[in-house]
Amino acid sequence: MKTSTRNKTYKIAMIGMLSAIACILEALNFPIPIMPSFIKLDFSELPALIGSFAMGPLSGIIICLIKNLFNAMHSMTGGVGELSNFLLGTAFVGTAGVFYKMKKSRKAALTGAFVGAVAMALFGIVSNYFLVYPLYYKMMPKEVILGMYQAINPNVDTILEALIKFNAPFTFGKAMISVVITFLVYKRISPIIKGTFLNKS
Repeated sequence: MKTSTRNKTYKIAMIGMLSAIACILEALNFPIPIMPSFIKLDFSELPALIGSFAMGPLSGIIICLIKNLFNAMHSMTGGVGELSNFLLGTAFVGTAGVFYKMKKSRKAALTGAFVGAVAMALFGIVSNYFLVYPLYYKMMPKEVILGMYQAINPNVDTILEALIKFNAPFTFGKAMISVVITFLVYKRISPIIKGTFLNKS
């Protein structure tokens, strides 16, 4: 019982630590020329992905939630950007974590991470088109947002086309960067995240 309580406490502490790191990484976001200025690149899903593999998909989703609740307190988008970030992050780390939980192997983790990245990109098209962008339109006219895409590629005629041609590849690439970094560092840090050494003491 004492060991179980200690493990739960340690898990909560790790979720808090990874959430803090995610908040910092979110704050270090930066624009890239191939996307409209309101879409920025960050690697804040990285700690959530690591947490999802080490402690289960629910832990990864909680890290995404905490990160976005914190960022919503000083949001420049009225919380819309944070809502989108949470939905996409959940699709990514939740999917990856479920795959790995079913079979704890390197192949399962890689498969889950890849499928999660695809899910994140595809779900982003749906969530942005039907939910997130309509909320953005209340702050910025649809024509203005479309114009930002057209400034990069004049052949884009609709928001849906922009989401498919711009957002989906960008989201997938962003997720895969987190996947690569995770696979480079996970084996070394997972004992610390899982707290496996606690049961040996």
